[in-house]
Amino acid sequence: MYVALNSSLTGGKAPWPDFVRLAGAAGYGGCDLNLGAAMKEGVPATRAAYAAAKVRPSFCSLPVTATRDEALFQTGLAGLEEAARFAAAVECPRMMAVMPAASATPKAEFRKILHDRFTAIGEVLGKQGVRLGLEFLGPLHFRTAAPHVFIYQLAEMVEFASECGGNVGVVLDDWHWHHAGGSVADIVAAGKERIVLVHLSDCAKLAPEEVRDNQRLLAGEGVIDLAGFFGALKKIGYEGSVSPEPIGRIPKEASGAEGAKLGLDSALAVMRKAGIAF
Repeated sequence: MYVALNSSLTGGKAPWPDFVRLAGAAGYGGCDLNLGAAMKEGVPATRAAYAAAKVRPSFCSLPVTATRDEALFQTGLAGLEEAARFAAAVECPRMMAVMPAASATPKAEFRKILHDRFTAIGEVLGKQGVRLGLEFLGPLHFRTAAPHVFIYQLAEMVEFASECGGNVGVVLDDWHWHHAGGSVADIVAAGKERIVLVHLSDCAKLAPEEVRDNQRLLAGEGVIDLAGFFGALKKIGYEGSVSPEPIGRIPKEASGAEGAKLGLDSALAVMRKAGIAF
């Protein structure tokens, strides 16, 4: 397990590839890959930037919009092979996509559409040795944003991902896990093979209808059971990235370096408390 710099900590104040250099200077073990910017720089420059900073690429966003109309999906899919080859070449074998917690389309119909699309995506990525993590959204306001509730809990997302391919798993974000009523047992049941990457933040004690996604706290400042969360990750032998993502918490006046330090210090503190060695 290692901590990776996430752009939510820097507020756009560290453009690519300064972002990579900042991760190294701040003491991170890795940083998230800005796929579009990195592809413009090219493979040699991207690999050199990570090597000079002594950090590793943690993950990048899937460059395919798979949850909207078919034409948009097909356009993205057409360019996926090139993106997957690039990700593999710079040693970033993980991508992620955010899944909606509700849809205008009835659940069974929407599930079939997304199953077919993510199976196709998984096949393209798998040829390059790239894994895909699907992020479920837990808070109530996401589940009530459209008429039909979709997948918003870890266990069901793991089931869906496993149907889409051996290299498809989940993004385990403790914020969404907590607000979806997740348990430590759910993490253990998911297992090492299905958890592709981890996001980290914390939350205040609020009624479900009061929670909003940009009200997050730094790890250790709130009520999420982070000892249980990391204890479960340790138990299953998770070895990937942990990206602090305290959306809305970093002061706007903070520099990129200050935001990076807040994220790293808080993450290391709760992880060490949970018995994670570095």
